[in-house]
Amino acid sequence: MALKKKPVTGMKDILPAEMQVREYVTNQIRETYGGFGFHSIETPCVEHIENLSSKQGGDNEKLIFKIMKRGEKLNIEEAKEEIDLTDSGLRYDLTVPLCRYYSNHAASLPSPFKSLQMGSVWRADRPQRGRFRQFVQCDIDILGDGSRLAEIDLILATTTLLGKIGFKGYTVRINDRNILKGMAAFCGFSEDSYDQVFIILDKMDKIGMDGVEKELIEAGYEEDKVKKYLSLFESTTPDASGVRSLGETLKGSLEDDQAENLAAIIDSVTGIATSQFSIQFDPTLVRGMSYYTGTIFEIQVEGFPGSVGGGGRYDKMIGKFTGMDTPACGFSIGFERIVTILMEEGFTVPGSQEKTAFLLEKGVSDELTNQVMKEAMEERAKGVTVLVSQMNKNKKFQKDGLLKEGYTQFKEFYKDNMK
Repeated sequence: MALKKKPVTGMKDILPAEMQVREYVTNQIRETYGGFGFHSIETPCVEHIENLSSKQGGDNEKLIFKIMKRGEKLNIEEAKEEIDLTDSGLRYDLTVPLCRYYSNHAASLPSPFKSLQMGSVWRADRPQRGRFRQFVQCDIDILGDGSRLAEIDLILATTTLLGKIGFKGYTVRINDRNILKGMAAFCGFSEDSYDQVFIILDKMDKIGMDGVEKELIEAGYEEDKVKKYLSLFESTTPDASGVRSLGETLKGSLEDDQAENLAAIIDSVTGIATSQFSIQFDPTLVRGMSYYTGTIFEIQVEGFPGSVGGGGRYDKMIGKFTGMDTPACGFSIGFERIVTILMEEGFTVPGSQEKTAFLLEKGVSDELTNQVMKEAMEERAKGVTVLVSQMNKNKKFQKDGLLKEGYTQFKEFYKDNMK
């Protein structure tokens, strides 16, 4: 039986042109986030199945690539449930591993701790444009800072990075889970109905206000409560004053400082940021992860479905490991989606080294070959990228391919003479 040459469904081989873009973006990430004081860390790609299945990862927990027990621990005959067969799995995000990492090493880390983590994650998801079953995530997180300084720093760092790699005109949508709950409480929804209400609200960008109203009523909620609820969204403006105005409306259903905290984040980012983007209050923003406890945000790029980044505050998650809650807030960029956008736009890595190709005719002498190799080494020492390769019969086709790879200078060496 012939071996399969295509990669596994949902995973992909990366060709040199894309790899060059990926490496450029990776370098910009490390340089930019390093300038904001974030420390690079690394965690294993395999996590304890108990951690991955702890009801902190939302729908991602349904998409775990689970790993079977090994050796004498694997007893298929006596297994009654799936848990009897598995003890670990591939990580589906970087947040759960980070919380375990911090819980294990907090005594050796600075406080607050600013973490930068890049690495592959795996989800048994349905592949589509910009979404794979194996993909790279890039997270920055601030652990141990409960003030809004963390959110401001994360948004500024992320938008500075996007500006450096050429993104502009995008939108950072921002909300707060407490405001979501306050709006629902103000309109008379019971606390045990919040999750269902928010799931329907999260469809706003797909089905519109009328669609949300219809689904809420069909779900059994009273029409007067639904109409009161939706009127809040219609009357709110997407700026800091809109947050403050909504805070005044929700008095009694929202703690006094929560609306002001979000408005102050918007004001600070608007006044400080150097990149070209807008930050907008979006009271319909929900984000699916159940572990978010406060501020939440997403990045929306025009013409690209879904978000290309997101995050928020998750102050209760580390406490699941340590028994003591620790303030935590993070922002993740969609590395694969950003690379997809850049590739589709024909992005060229700026400031690339000069690239020269030395082409040797087949059969040149060892003496000439050594001479060429020595000259190539001298050019490389000057910072020039030099490819030494045997000349193909179809030289034009070979050169056309090298031009696509960024080679601009060619030097040809023949058995009898040199051009």
